[in-house]
This record gives sequence, structure tokens and C-alpha cells, in this order.
Amino acid sequence: MAAAPRVQPDAFFTPDDWSALTHRSAWRGLWSVAHCWAVIGAAMVVGALWPLAIPLAVVVIGTRQLGLFVLMHDAAHAGLHRNRKINDWVAHWLCTPTLRAYRPYHLQHHRYVQQTEDPDLVLSAPFPIKRSSLARKVWRDLSGQTFYKQRFAHIAQRIRARTEGESAWRLLGQEVAKDRRFLVGNAIGFALFSAAGFWWVWLLMWLLPMMTWLPLVSRIRNIAEHALVAQNEPDPLRQARTTHASWLARAVIAPYWVNYHAEHHMFTNIPCWNLPRAHRILKRDGVTSRMEMESGYVALLARAAPAA
Repeated sequence: MAAAPRVQPDAFFTPDDWSALTHRSAWRGLWSVAHCWAVIGAAMVVGALWPLAIPLAVVVIGTRQLGLFVLMHDAAHAGLHRNRKINDWVAHWLCTPTLRAYRPYHLQHHRYVQQTEDPDLVLSAPFPIKRSSLARKVWRDLSGQTFYKQRFAHIAQRIRARTEGESAWRLLGQEVAKDRRFLVGNAIGFALFSAAGFWWVWLLMWLLPMMTWLPLVSRIRNIAEHALVAQNEPDPLRQARTTHASWLARAVIAPYWVNYHAEHHMFTNIPCWNLPRAHRILKRDGVTSRMEMESGYVALLARAAPAA
């Protein structure tokens, strides 16, 4: 199938606007990554000093864990730094070490968005769903079941399905080797925090957010971006959705301008921190009225999972 229809930037922006919007900064991406880790660190300190704040810390940290993925996503478009080597190094070592595998997968999503060849179509195609179904998904996310399924269920499945003569321990070793960065990184983090006498901080304010809030906000992000968008949508202004995010939504659901997804799909060359500026220009010129837009995440979820 041919690639999804695209827009031409000069139909929406002046040359000066486009040059400013697509400018690759030498510091803004690095600042965003530093900000993300600083928020995580500050939330851990608050939770350690005042344990009653741990539930809030879980929410804040889980959202910033998504933020690290969002910034890695920007790096997949070479938007995190103007030097490609620095862009990739920062994404791999300071965000999430999945850039090499993620980039070709994600660029295929952009090329064939909402078409049969879109590898992310499976995430949006089931919607709308029943509200009871969404409630079950939310429970699986918050109870850690989604995390287990994504991280470890394939190991148990492969061991159960092993052919005659294969060793379960050998298969386990092979699967663990695939996730060695995740396992080794968390083992080192736990060891360092334990040496400082704060092993429980690592468990409650790094692993727990990763097991609970991160899967939930990742699901909400996926729903917001493409759910209820028509398959094979011919209008590039309506192939993805932008969702209005208040300061609270940005803090606990949508970090680093990830809510401007329609603009991102229309203009993939724009770094994430310039998406609000692009949105303002499009709004000024009346373009946003033709785009796929939603007033907020609560309203979007109500449409994605309507009451019976």
C-alpha cells in the first residue's frame, strides 16, 4: 500500500516560521533529559523524607518514566540534539536503551499511520470498547499484571512450550540475556540504594511506579493518540489526535508535550518542545478547527469507553 497522505509545511508556515520550528538545539533536549531525571530525584527525596507522599511520588515518577520514553521517541526523529551521535547516545544511555530497535518500527508507523501496515494499528483498532473492559485494563495496569505480561510472561510461555530435550534453565538464560540491560540496570540501582541504606526507595519509588503508573499512563497515551481515528484516514490533519492538557495533566499524564500528537504526525521534523508553538500558529490561522482535537483526557476516555 502507498504511504499515508502527508502535508506540505509551506502550506501552513512561512519559511521563517518553519526554520525556527525545526531548529535543532544543542541544549534544549539535554535540558529536558536533565529535567526529567531531576524531577524523579526530587520525588524520591520527598517520598523518603515524608513517606505519606509516596503515593504521589509514584504518580510523578511513573509519568517521568514515560517522559524518558517520550524523549527517546524524539531522538528517534533526530530531534533531541542537532548532533546525531549525541542525539543517539543520550537517548540510549540516559532515556531508554531501545532506540535502535524502536526507530525503524516507529518510522513505519509514521509512514503507514492508521493503515494496514501500521504496526501500532493494533493499539487503536479495538476502540471504542465497553467501559467495563477499560476498567479491567486499568486494574491490570495498576496491579502490575501488564508490567509482568510485557516483561516476563514471554519467558514463562517459551519455557512451557519448549521442545523435547530443551533445558528450561537454558531457555531461561537466553531470555534473561535479551533483557540484560533492564535487569542489570535495576540490579545496580538496587545495590547502590541498598549500600546507602535506602533499598526501599528503589523498590517503592522506581520499580513500583514502573510496574503500576507507567503502564496506565502509557495506555492513556496510546488511546489519546489514535483511538477512534478512522482506519485509512485520507486527511493528514485527522490521522492523529491532539489532546488539551492542563498543567495537572502534563504533570501526571502527558509529559514533554506528548499531547500534541496531531502536530507531530503532520510535521515530524519539529522537536517536541516546539510543538506548542506550531499549535499556536495553526490555531491562529484556523487550522486546528479541521484537525482531530480533544478537550481533555477525561473527555477522550469517555468517548473511547462509553457507558452502556
